Order: sequence, then structure tokens, then C-alpha cells
Amino acid sequence: MSHSLPDQASPPRTRRRGRRILAVLLGLALLAVGAMGGFVLYLNNRISHIAVDDTLLPPDAAQGNDNADPADEESEPLVESPGTNYLIIGSDARPGDAGRSDVIILGHVTEKRDKVYLIHFPRDLYVDIPGRGKDKINAAYAYGGGALLAKTLQNLTHVKIDHAAKIDFNGFQRMTDAVGGVRVYAEEASKESGFTIQKGWNNLNGEQALQFVRERYQLKEGDISRGRRQMAFVKALMVKTLSPGVVLNPVKLTSFINAATDNAVVSKGLTGKFLRSEAIAMRHLRGDDIVFITAPFSGYGTAPNGGAIDILDQPRMESLALALQDDKVEEYLADK
Repeated sequence: MSHSLPDQASPPRTRRRGRRILAVLLGLALLAVGAMGGFVLYLNNRISHIAVDDTLLPPDAAQGNDNADPADEESEPLVESPGTNYLIIGSDARPGDAGRSDVIILGHVTEKRDKVYLIHFPRDLYVDIPGRGKDKINAAYAYGGGALLAKTLQNLTHVKIDHAAKIDFNGFQRMTDAVGGVRVYAEEASKESGFTIQKGWNNLNGEQALQFVRERYQLKEGDISRGRRQMAFVKALMVKTLSPGVVLNPVKLTSFINAATDNAVVSKGLTGKFLRSEAIAMRHLRGDDIVFITAPFSGYGTAPNGGAIDILDQPRMESLALALQDDKVEEYLADK
């Protein structure tokens, strides 16, 4: 008697059920890919539609001309730095504060894209402003917007500013809420409206972060201390934004991008394509690769008009300028 082998094939009903399950899974996968593709296109579209303002940089820089405007007799010769230099302006648009630039940062990205140096220029730093004589650096923005502020910084550093961006403080608040708040280190305690900042680590929402970066009257060094708070906040926001909990979360990332693009204006060269290429080039950066510096000052004084000022440390400023020109800011920091 012959014995037939067991049939290894599944019954037709089981095979059909398996094919249906496979089809459903494949469909879900295609929907996921389509949704992610649409999400990426959406982000690209948002980045590409950031408002552009050519007046954020002097005409020579905005037009891509390496030479200073010959008509401007007070422009200093510029050095082509190996790195890339950004002017970042934070504007506090509270009632009665029109024209203020409360945050002035010169960002220097090294040629290798392995370090980012963010140099904070205190708003009361007393410097030469082209065509206006000596005044607080904050006045440069009030007199001539981003272009005059950029020209003032270029005269101090002798390096060309390649790109510029301005964001108002409401944007900082919205971006903070978009990422679910930030954890910031405070060097000094202070009592704010409705809450207290303790010395050490603080978890802040958007409204609290806004009060944190605005405070100066309770701090030992006034505007200098406030500048350090602002740098601590910027780093905290950058670290939180680059965390997997935000980068891999479409809802949070979309909210952050919306907040940034709704409250920012940039110079002409900061296109979506350029920003994406820079982000890819700097994808290996970590928190320790982002270094904050306060522009050198030697003490405090009083301007001829009676206003309180921060006195520029000219020798150290010249050393910092050379470091920027040679893309060797780490050597400047080592000599401090």
C-alpha cells in the first residue's frame, strides 16, 4: 500500500487570508512612505518661504561682492574668512521698543563644519559706528537696521558677514512651546512674574523662557549677565530641537518649523536649499561643538551722554578678529 506525503501547501482559504494581510501591510507601508514624503515636501516648502529682507546686510555683501562699497569711506578692508559668518539679530518687539536689537550674535561656522562659535556682542558695547561716531552697538541697528549693524561688526572683525537672520522674541517663545519646553541652566536666581528662576537647572515653557531671556535688572552684571542667559537658552533650545524626541516627531518638528519661519526674516542667500545643505554638512555636531563667547570688554563706564556702557577691550578684539580671519577661534580661546 502506498502512502502519500502530507500536503505542505496551505488550504486555499488560508493562502487568500495571508495575501490579504500582506496587501494590507503593504498598503500601510506605502501610505507611511507617502505621508513621510508629503511631510518632507511640506517642510521644504516652509523653509523655502521664509521672508527675505535684503536690507539685513550691506549692499556689497547682499550682492555677493567681496569688496566693501568704495562710496563708504568708513568701511574697513575685509578678509575672506575660510569659515562662514552669520549675523543673528534677536529683536524684542514689546510696545515702545521699536528698533531695538536685544540679541546680537556673530556666528562663525568653521570651514570643516565641525565647530560653531556664537559670539555675543552686549548691546551696551561702546564701539565706532560707521557714519555715526562712537555709540552703543545696539544703536547701529536703530540708526540703519541690519545693514549698518553688519557693517559695524565687519569693521570690528574685518571679516565679511555672509548671511543674516532676524527673529523676534515671540518666535523664541513659540519655538520653546513647540518642542515641549527647555531645560536651562541659570547662573543666578531671579523672581519673575508668577514663578522663580533658581540657580541651577530650570524647566521652562515658552512664556517663562521669554521672561528668562529678558531679565537683567536683578542680575549682577546687568546686560552682560542677560547675554549669558540668552546664550544658555539658545543652546538649550538647539539641544532640545536636535533631540530624537523632536527630530523624529513630525508634530513637534512641524510646530517648531512653523514657529521659526513665521517669526524670522533672512538675507537673500539663506535659501531653503542652502539651509538643507548646511544642516547635512553639520549633522555630526554635538552640544560640545557649539561654543559661546562674549565679545571682549574691559569694564564698565559712562558715555558722554551719561548712558552706561561696556568698554571694548581693543587688544582682545583684535585677537578675536585675527582668529576669525584665520578660522582659528579655538586658539583665541586657549589664550584667554
